[in-house]
Amino acid sequence: MSDTEEVPLVVEQFLQQISEELASGPLNLPCFPGVVSRVRQAITNPKSTAEDIVRVAGTEPRLSARLIQTASSSIFNPTGVPLTNLRQAVTRLGNSLVQSVTMAFAMQQMKADSSLRAVAEPLSRLWEKSIAVASICQVLARRLGVPPDKVFLTGLLHGIGHFYILVRAASVSDGMPYETAVRDFIADWHPELGRAVLESWGFEQIMCDAVGHQNRYERTPHPNADITDVVIVSVALAEVLLERAGDRTLLSGINALQSLKLSEQDINLILTHTEHNLSALREVLLG
Repeated sequence: MSDTEEVPLVVEQFLQQISEELASGPLNLPCFPGVVSRVRQAITNPKSTAEDIVRVAGTEPRLSARLIQTASSSIFNPTGVPLTNLRQAVTRLGNSLVQSVTMAFAMQQMKADSSLRAVAEPLSRLWEKSIAVASICQVLARRLGVPPDKVFLTGLLHGIGHFYILVRAASVSDGMPYETAVRDFIADWHPELGRAVLESWGFEQIMCDAVGHQNRYERTPHPNADITDVVIVSVALAEVLLERAGDRTLLSGINALQSLKLSEQDINLILTHTEHNLSALREVLLG
């Protein structure tokens, strides 16, 4: 949004309301399953053990089943060794993927909530893109030789600011229209909001910064690519795949491609892999 662009009063008030919520402390989204924050707390508590995470996740049978299903899938279990219980699933997945599966579970639960019916379609589109971004992040992380699980989670959460706007737009009493807010004013703003949301939830700063800088196409190229470069490129490639019908025009201005040393052939392979992988990932994460 340009500095001279006028912001409608209803949108300005909506953004002010969100800013006040961010300033007041940790955010609690309406309709967000409580098990998500409990799993997060168990994972971030330095005194917690794997058994604590199993105990918390086990309080929600549907989440337990999803964790076991995910850990048993060919995507996250290339050895093919079958898993039979939640303890094995948590150990196999690790903390970052446990959080990824828990967030996916939460999204599915919220989509069914009647209070979010007005934004059900954009929520579905956002979650589809989030899965694509996470998949590309995973590929690029392996290319860099860094553990992919944390990068996968960061990609999955890249749109959390957008998600937060959707949920709040559906719940405000004055009927602030989502389409007006997002289409005209939020597209460039949601990354910073996403960073603030993740910071309020206690995520690592490197993940928060990557989400906040996802639109920094002009970021100076550098020889040591990092998670921010991965997220910038992954979001752009997901947009090419899902929203631009393969049109790669926007890629020409993204310096992170140079940092990652991605050739045209590399991009072709990543897009093909993501397109083929999406169905399996969707089945694993969304059931």
